[in-house]
Amino acid sequence: MATVFRCDLIVRNALIFDGTGASRRTGDVGVTGDRIIAVGDLGATSADVEIDAAGRAIAPGFIDAHTHDDRAVLCGPECLHCKLSQGVTTVVAGNCGVSLSPLTRDRRPPPPLDLLGDESWWRYDSFAAYAEDFAREGSAVNAIAFVGHTTLRTRERGDSELGRAATDAEAARMKDRLKEALAQGAWGLSTGLWYPPAINSTTEEVIAVAEALTEAGGMYVTHMRDEADGILDSIEETLR
Repeated sequence: MATVFRCDLIVRNALIFDGTGASRRTGDVGVTGDRIIAVGDLGATSADVEIDAAGRAIAPGFIDAHTHDDRAVLCGPECLHCKLSQGVTTVVAGNCGVSLSPLTRDRRPPPPLDLLGDESWWRYDSFAAYAEDFAREGSAVNAIAFVGHTTLRTRERGDSELGRAATDAEAARMKDRLKEALAQGAWGLSTGLWYPPAINSTTEEVIAVAEALTEAGGMYVTHMRDEADGILDSIEETLR
């Protein structure tokens, strides 16, 4: 039976993939404000704007789960139309142990941090400051942001000391920084153990820092330590 009401927008006759795992089906999608309010037969419903999507598919926005868009999401709504044009509506940033916060720099950071830019971009002493910039600039996509283990190490240790494992006291301070970032909206911790300088960290160091995730319900994501002959050992380390 057709449902009768009014929407701001109706997309009609679309091949609908609803993201639940249900079979695809042809139907209409009704939107009011920024919410989908109805999916199905909206033949008796009117809208201010109607789009005939016959022959086309409609689906929830895609999540780009591995990006280094930490800078791009700060460039204003125009910067990520390349994502929207491919159906991406959410990006996950702060991967591989690399995040723009919490770290400030007066010179270009060492690799791999420099993939996010020179010292002019390293101006966020806290995750809260980064989140405030994101909110102020606006973005064409949603963002899920992780805090990078390498970022925390560089803040705690300085460039000259990155070639050794952290002491217990240093790991504890990194944990406290992570805990603060999680309270300010970060989703979790990422590591990039495959390459320097994080390759010099021990499993115990990572676990000590990551204890903040257990307390806050955060997520752990990793570019793990080995992708070749040692991959099984690397998976075991990740699971630990």
